Amino acid sequence: MFMPICREDMKARGIRQLDFVYIIGDAYVDHPSFGAAIISRLLEYHGFTVGIIAQPDWRDPKSVLRLGLPRLAWLVTAGNIDSMVAHYTVAKKKRSDDLYSAGGRGGKRPDRAATVYCKMCRAAAPEIPVLCGGLEVSLRRFAHYDYWKDTVMESVLVDAGADILMFGMGEHSIIEIADRLNAGEDVRSIRDVRGTCYLCDPKETPFGAVQCPSFAEVSQNKEQYAKACRIQYDWQDEVYGKTIIQRQREKMLVQNPPTLSLSTEELDLVYSLPYERTYHPCYEKEGGVPSIKEVQFSITHNRGCFGFCNFCSIALHQGRRVTCRSEQSIIEEAKKLTKMKGFKGYIHDVGGPTANFRGPSCEKQLQFGLCKGKKCLAPEPCKNLHVDHSEYLTILRKLRALPGIKRVFIRSGIRYDYLIEDKDGGFMDELIEHHISGQLKVAPEHCSAAVLDKMGKPHIEAYKRFQRRFYEITRRKGLDQYLIPYLMSSHPGSRLSDAVELAVFLKENKIHPEQVQDFYPTPGTISTCMFYTELDPYTLQPVYVAKNPAEKAMQRVLLQYYKPENQRKVIEALIKAGRRDLIGHGEGKLVPPDSQYTREQRSAEQRGKSGSRNDARGRKNAAEKHAPRKGGRKGGKG
Repeated sequence: MFMPICREDMKARGIRQLDFVYIIGDAYVDHPSFGAAIISRLLEYHGFTVGIIAQPDWRDPKSVLRLGLPRLAWLVTAGNIDSMVAHYTVAKKKRSDDLYSAGGRGGKRPDRAATVYCKMCRAAAPEIPVLCGGLEVSLRRFAHYDYWKDTVMESVLVDAGADILMFGMGEHSIIEIADRLNAGEDVRSIRDVRGTCYLCDPKETPFGAVQCPSFAEVSQNKEQYAKACRIQYDWQDEVYGKTIIQRQREKMLVQNPPTLSLSTEELDLVYSLPYERTYHPCYEKEGGVPSIKEVQFSITHNRGCFGFCNFCSIALHQGRRVTCRSEQSIIEEAKKLTKMKGFKGYIHDVGGPTANFRGPSCEKQLQFGLCKGKKCLAPEPCKNLHVDHSEYLTILRKLRALPGIKRVFIRSGIRYDYLIEDKDGGFMDELIEHHISGQLKVAPEHCSAAVLDKMGKPHIEAYKRFQRRFYEITRRKGLDQYLIPYLMSSHPGSRLSDAVELAVFLKENKIHPEQVQDFYPTPGTISTCMFYTELDPYTLQPVYVAKNPAEKAMQRVLLQYYKPENQRKVIEALIKAGRRDLIGHGEGKLVPPDSQYTREQRSAEQRGKSGSRNDARGRKNAAEKHAPRKGGRKGGKG
């Protein structure tokens, strides 16, 4: 049974007033891949009633009152995806689709949805607490660079007006807050819950906190912004993390230490709750909700990622510590899938943020936390890295053996740099033989060491090792399998010459990427800090950033140099990069010459040179005309 979405649902359950009314920016999907589904089911498990208002009409303030006023609090989330990313491409063009809305149609939620919904709730009932959470607010909890406005904005709490912001994974936080509200505690006194932020008068600032440069400082000084970014990341650890504060004009933002990761037993409980595992039937007439297709028959087995790529939001949101579900919990979920309508014998994924992580990268992080300012896998694997796929492999084998299951695929990210360090080759053998359907997607992202360092990724040698091993195994097994690399253009640190280097690498390795990701500066990431400040927050050294649309377009087409429609733009990029040697026919060339374009280009260059010579000659003649003559006038004494 779904959560109530209307008064009739409440009446059928005998509910006069809901404890919580949950305003969400996505269509209502009751599946554990959706944060709102997990939070609502967990509250229900703990004895609270929750109603869902999905995508209320933000033009009608009364639309949040559909279920009446909540007894304890409004809950607000923009949904699984940032509303600005959902609405705009990296070129800031409006999208027409939205996979998290009914029928896949866009326009059903506002820009900055969490802020808009919080304001609606506050206006509807100022006396009722407003609690916000989810990815959108989690990554905007500090003063942050906003790519769409091209400016630094205050913490989202300032504009949204919520009482408490829950960042990261909110299971522990929401239950503690719910219990305290239910016990009659004033929301303004709930200031000690891990994984939460609040605003207070500066005189109420707690002692012992780590202070970031203020909003005023980071909005006016890029070096101060970079320093603030490093502080925010350095103290995001559940073992040694501290309270962080940042002045926001007349208020102080206080971020408590991160919430503790869920234990295996707690994760098992979360995934055992009675989800319907699909979208609400009210969307059927519009064709359903497209985002369910990839996850409906998938299983999440872990959380967190110690990979810690600089362009990824996981470290600041979900956290770097990896926790996992038990084998039995995963098997039980798989059995449920085999009984679901529409299941055809295929589990689409057994993964998570990184599919092949099942535990901490080393033993010491359980006691001391993850190393501050360092990465477990980049630029090279840490000497303390513990690599073990045995438990994951055992689970996959048991899933394959279940009645009713034909194939078990792995579609979420495999960290090839971690996998290739495994001395036991059993997992890679079985991955290739049983768990991919012709293609395995991996993410080298680039080949230039300078760019990979700014991405926080391992150098390309790790990918080359993995690639060789992959194709050796596929040939040995007589399989027709391919690697599909994810690649990114225009990441901070990437010059046009780096994009050319990547294009050459792709040609040498016979890689023809169908899709290329242009770097998208989303709030809160280290890469976005570099994009805005043009500084590395860990060294404060300058970082080259391609911001000119023409150069960004050149970097992008170089990654798809082989497409005929890109030929002219690729030639233009190669000429600009000083790499005419890559234009021509035969081995070692990227593109054949475009005779018409080449003539036009050379003609323009000749005109430019000729113009320069004429200009120089004109300047020389003018100078000679107006210069005083030696000796003065002819015949004069000088």
